[in-house]
Amino acid sequence: MNLLQLLLNVAWIALGGIWMSVAWVIAGIIMALTIIGLPWTPAAFRIAAYTLLPFGSRAVPRAEFAGREDLGTGPLGLLGNILWLVLAGWWLSLGHVITAALWAITIIGLPFAWAHLKLAGLALWPIGKIIVPANA
Repeated sequence: MNLLQLLLNVAWIALGGIWMSVAWVIAGIIMALTIIGLPWTPAAFRIAAYTLLPFGSRAVPRAEFAGREDLGTGPLGLLGNILWLVLAGWWLSLGHVITAALWAITIIGLPFAWAHLKLAGLALWPIGKIIVPANA
């Protein structure tokens, strides 16, 4: 992580980015409590960490990164994403979109708004994605 990414991450946390990370942790806990949602729990916690420090990392399709399909990138991944969307994805995405709109009002907040929009897309359809360093 370079100095600019470090500064952006510190500003992100100081200016409220931590709240959406907490929302992801809450989603993971709720998924774990439902028992049916257990398969999504680890992914929610990984994305919570990504949401806490989004600058310097990116989410990419796992099949693209690994060069091969797997269980989460096929039909079961599609079904999992649909269930995630209904159970938790829509409200996490809505939280990111609202936060992005608030940040977009200011010029200084545009990088944060863009990061929230990327996270909103990930919140809708997270299965089959992997978090990698931005330069990978």
